[in-house]
Amino acid sequence: MEEADKCKSLSFATITKLSEDIAEVVIHQGIELNLVMVEQYHAYLLEHLTAPFSLLINKTNSYSYTFEAQLALATLKEINVMAVVAYSHAAKVSTQDLVQRPRTKPWNLEVFDNREEALAWLKLNQELIQVK
Repeated sequence: MEEADKCKSLSFATITKLSEDIAEVVIHQGIELNLVMVEQYHAYLLEHLTAPFSLLINKTNSYSYTFEAQLALATLKEINVMAVVAYSHAAKVSTQDLVQRPRTKPWNLEVFDNREEALAWLKLNQELIQVK
């Protein structure tokens, strides 16, 4: 995989393709994610990953969401599982709040405080769907 194919910087986030079916997402500091951004994010995932795919959400920065973005975020049927690395209590609480939002596709998500554990969990879950 070419380096240029591995890492994509959108105006609001950096998405790093870790494998054909796993990507790491880092939203930039201070961003308020809106519906247009969510649509751009989803379009990138669909174009560059092999479905079903999984996401490592690295909450290294502080950011927020509009209400519309909260409802639309990660509703793609192609998403297998998501692992969130939350480094602070506030990041964990905001993630749990997002999980509680009603949406068309419920999230299969785990929260971790360690990136390596989160990535190992994602890889295991990706392997499990290959066996099915």
